[in-house]
Amino acid sequence: MTFTDLELTNAFFRDNFIGPKSDRPTVTVMRDSFAEVTLQTGRQHSRPGNMVSGPTQMALADTVAYVTIFTKLGITPMAVTSSLNVSFLRPCIGPSMRAEGTLVKLGQTLGVTDVRIFGEGRDAPSAIATVTYALPK
Repeated sequence: MTFTDLELTNAFFRDNFIGPKSDRPTVTVMRDSFAEVTLQTGRQHSRPGNMVSGPTQMALADTVAYVTIFTKLGITPMAVTSSLNVSFLRPCIGPSMRAEGTLVKLGQTLGVTDVRIFGEGRDAPSAIATVTYALPK
């Protein structure tokens, strides 16, 4: 059972996170324990060769993990990243990228999400991450 939906979740990000619209990811899929988030990348996200930077990939991994928590608890503003471990496997090529997150475990104080990041049109992930969120009491 999903406790929020795409429209409410995207509105939450739009209304609560400052910065240019071009830096804001879009939540495209939400279902029980799963989310997908996309980002249109630009120069500010790139390294030479049109490769998406590591910090941009890590930010997207963090975002999709946050959203997987929402699929179980609803929008939870005070959930915060506790740890993020990422392995970069191959270049992530833009101009867009997506992250898929699967909630592995949701306890009383922590939520753990497995994340896969893909460059545009790619079947193999450019990076994999494990993201842990601390949940508010």
